[in-house]
Amino acid sequence: MGLTEQAFALSESMLADPLPRRWAHSLGVAKRAATLRPVLGHDADIMEAAAVLHDVGYSPSIATTGFHPLDGARFLREQESFDERVVRLVAHHSCALLEAEERGLRDELATEFEMERPELVDALIFCDMTTTPDGDHTTPADRLDEIVARYGPDTIVGRFIQRAAPEIHAAASRVEQRMAAVGTGQPT
Repeated sequence: MGLTEQAFALSESMLADPLPRRWAHSLGVAKRAATLRPVLGHDADIMEAAAVLHDVGYSPSIATTGFHPLDGARFLREQESFDERVVRLVAHHSCALLEAEERGLRDELATEFEMERPELVDALIFCDMTTTPDGDHTTPADRLDEIVARYGPDTIVGRFIQRAAPEIHAAASRVEQRMAAVGTGQPT
């Protein structure tokens, strides 16, 4: 079984039954990752695997700290022996260091998991922040608004996502520029 097939099977086993909406979102994020293949080259499989696994830390069977990037990355590294690049992307997806700071876990996350290459970090931010909770396509602005509305502006997630908004928009713009430069236009 290849990396992406293994990632899809694992994510489905961890999310589909207990958290069907998270599973739908993860499938949508992976679908977005597939549209970035023209700019990802040999990293396309890494990105697609990270995309479908990025929220695996929400699974009730492995959630220990309550901070899904850290729980998911630890699980993938320790229990599943996943590719270290996938693990790092899961650990740091969508500006996770900022949320870790809100939770008092920044040093733990930063020390335990190296940051992946910036263009891959951008790509995963783009995929996550252009996918609704139900797996449909959206804009980063609408996704950010949805997250704040769902969690509330004064919650840990609400505060973090508002702080992360400028970087999320910048990452999405960089990905769109890379896609335009290779002549594929906007990812669909």
